[in-house]
Amino acid sequence: MSGRNKLHYAWIVAAVAFVTLLVGAATRASPSLLIVPLENEFQWSRATISLAIGVNLLLYGLMGPFAAAMMESFGVRRMMLGSLSAIGVGIALTPLMQQSWHFILLWGLIVGAGAGGIAMVLAATVAARWFTARRGLVTGLLTSSAAAGQLIFLPLLAYIVGAYGWRVMALSLAGVVLVLLFPVAKFMRERPQDVGLGAYGEAPGAIVPPPPRPGNPVRVAFGALGTGIRTRDFWLLAGSFFVCGASTNGLVGTHLVPACIDKGMAEVAAASLLASMAIFNFVGATGSGWLSDRVDCRVLLAVYYTLRGLSLLFLPYAFDSFYTLALFTVFYGLDWIATVPPTVRLTANAFGRENTGLMYGWITASHQLGGASAAYLAGVIRVDLGNYTQAFIISGVLCFVAATLVMFIGRSPVRPAAVGNPAGAAAG
Repeated sequence: MSGRNKLHYAWIVAAVAFVTLLVGAATRASPSLLIVPLENEFQWSRATISLAIGVNLLLYGLMGPFAAAMMESFGVRRMMLGSLSAIGVGIALTPLMQQSWHFILLWGLIVGAGAGGIAMVLAATVAARWFTARRGLVTGLLTSSAAAGQLIFLPLLAYIVGAYGWRVMALSLAGVVLVLLFPVAKFMRERPQDVGLGAYGEAPGAIVPPPPRPGNPVRVAFGALGTGIRTRDFWLLAGSFFVCGASTNGLVGTHLVPACIDKGMAEVAAASLLASMAIFNFVGATGSGWLSDRVDCRVLLAVYYTLRGLSLLFLPYAFDSFYTLALFTVFYGLDWIATVPPTVRLTANAFGRENTGLMYGWITASHQLGGASAAYLAGVIRVDLGNYTQAFIISGVLCFVAATLVMFIGRSPVRPAAVGNPAGAAAG
C-alpha cells in the first residue's frame, strides 16, 4: 500500500469491475422481460424468441476462456470497453427490429458475446491480479454482483416495460451500459504496477508482472485447455463445477418455477420465490469469499456441495407448503453462488495467479455445459414421468459426488509459463 490512511487503488478497480458485472448481469436477465411483448407484437413463436436467449446463454459460457485470453493479449480495460460497446449497441438497435432473425443476431450473438466478455473471468482476473490479502472476499463480492444486478435492475426494467413499453426499456438499458464506458476508461488499470503499487497486501514491486502473452488469443485459449486437460486438478475443478452449473442454473434456475406451478402455486408467487434467492445469493457469495481467505477451500466446497445435495433431496417434499418451500429458498439461495470464491482460489493455487482468468474461463465453460445439460434433461424427465422428482434426486446425488471430488484437488501449481503457451504446454 502507498500509505496506511490511503485507499489502495485495488479497491477502485474492484469497484469498477463490480459495477460492470452488475450491469452485465442485468443485460443477461432482461431478455425474459421481452418474451411476452415480442410475442404479442410480432407474433413470433416463443420457441423462436427462446432460441435467441439460448444462443445468448451459450455464448456467455463459451466466451469465457477466449475473453480471458484477450484480456491477456489486449488488456482488461480494452476488453471491458469492447464488450460494453457490443452490449450497448446490440440493445440500442433492438427497437429497430422487424424480423425474428434480427432478435437472434442482436440479443443472441452481439449481446451474448459482449456479456461473455465481461463474465466471471473478469472477477477472477481482477481478484487474482490486484489482491493477495482479501482475495477471497473480493471474489465473493464480485461474484455476488450477478445477484445484485438482477435484484436492482429487473424490477425497475419490468416497471418500464409495463408503463412505457419494451422499446423504452431497451433504450434505457442501453443508455446505462454506454454511460458505464466512461468510468471504465478513466479508472480501470491492468495491474498494480501500472500505478506504482503492489497487489493489495504486498509491497510495491514484490511481484514483477509477466509480459503480455504472445500469440493469437484463440490459440492461447486452446493452449490453456491443452495444458488443463493433462492435469488432474483441472478435471476435478471442471467436473465439480459441471455439477454446480447442473444443480443451479440448469435445474433450479430453469425448472423451479414450472415445478411450483405443477404443484398448484400461482406463477407470480413462484417467480417471486426464485427472485428472492438473489438476496441470499449476495449474502452467501460474500460470506463464502470471506471464509475462503481463512478456511481450506476444499473443505468449504465439500460442505457446500453436501448441503446442496441434501437440500435437493428435500425439495420434492418442500412443495407441501409455501413455508417449507420458502425455507428451501433461503437455504439454497445462500449456497447457490457460494462455490465460486473457493473454486477461483483453488484455480489460482493450481495454475498460478496470472493464469487464473484463463483457466477459470474453461472451468466456467464446464459450468455452463452442466447447466445446459440439466436444463434439457430435466425437461425430458418431466415429459416422460410427469414430475421433476427424479431430476431433483439425481442432481442431489451428483452434488455428493462433487463433494468427494473436490477433496482430491491438490496444491502443487502448474508452471505459469506453460499455461496458454502451446509450445510450453507441449513440452510439459
